Amino acid sequence: MLIDNHGRPINYLRLAVTDRCNLRCFYCMPEEGIQYLPKPHLLSYEEMIRLVTILAEMGISKVRITGGEPFLRRDIMPFLWKLSEIEGINKINITTNGVLTAPLVPELKKLGVNSVNLSLDSLDRQRFYEITRRDEFPKVWETLETLLAHDIPVKINTVVMSGKNDEDILSMVELARDQNVSVRFIEEMPFNGAGLRPDQIQNFWSYGRIMDLIRSAYPEIYRLQDEPNSTSYNYQIPNFKGSIGVIAAFSRTFCGTCNRLRVTPTGVFKTCLYDDGVFNIRDMMRQKLSDDEIKLLISEALQSRALDGFEAERNRKNLVSESMTTIGG
Repeated sequence: MLIDNHGRPINYLRLAVTDRCNLRCFYCMPEEGIQYLPKPHLLSYEEMIRLVTILAEMGISKVRITGGEPFLRRDIMPFLWKLSEIEGINKINITTNGVLTAPLVPELKKLGVNSVNLSLDSLDRQRFYEITRRDEFPKVWETLETLLAHDIPVKINTVVMSGKNDEDILSMVELARDQNVSVRFIEEMPFNGAGLRPDQIQNFWSYGRIMDLIRSAYPEIYRLQDEPNSTSYNYQIPNFKGSIGVIAAFSRTFCGTCNRLRVTPTGVFKTCLYDDGVFNIRDMMRQKLSDDEIKLLISEALQSRALDGFEAERNRKNLVSESMTTIGG
């Protein structure tokens, strides 16, 4: 079992397989996009399998595949099958924007994917276009319907942005009335390639503000018992099939139970979303370090892990401004 210097067990890896995305969500990257890296700069599938195998031997049991958009990477499905065969990995989850996902759902079901997080920031096609800068809402909706038809647990992730989709909050809540989905609202973060915007600071939709609005429409809503290490505060509305959650990603109130590590598409090893990376696992593998040497470096990194996202941000060399697509969802 991996234990950090604050006594927190670590059993969860978020692995970004690509920095590429087929949407241009303004809260994630600039309108012109980012400079994508050549393929040799990314971790190869073989390197990722080796990394996950090493981490599984150290106690990691859950892997979330992120991007960018993971289904943009060629041959992702054979990689997922190999990942599912690693001893010790008992949960594989995926975060996707849903544009390319629907045709792959039957195979994901067969593979045994534990759950899918689907990014969906508006149920209005025009607002979806304005947020993502792409007219792809019908494909995302098809993915949602297909996932539900195949009984794959779905969490819908909605980033709440003032003046962009705040009028969608209550309609998103209604998705959980007749569908067994978890609708989760996420505080907007500064990982957009430019840093915090003035309007984001002035009209910020905090966890409390989001819940105040939901309670005003559904006063009978009540708090659920959160799962261990949950990043969301979870709620139930009587007679709703699904649940509601709020992720205080900017307020960072969930850091005390954080059980996750992150590896970016280029192999940067992060012990916190808000840090700027500890070392590069890709370079170490290509320098022919042994598995035992890599394990030692990972263990040592966890003994100087930041207490929370605020400490990690203070320790950075540069201000937070990178695009979320380069970090991994």
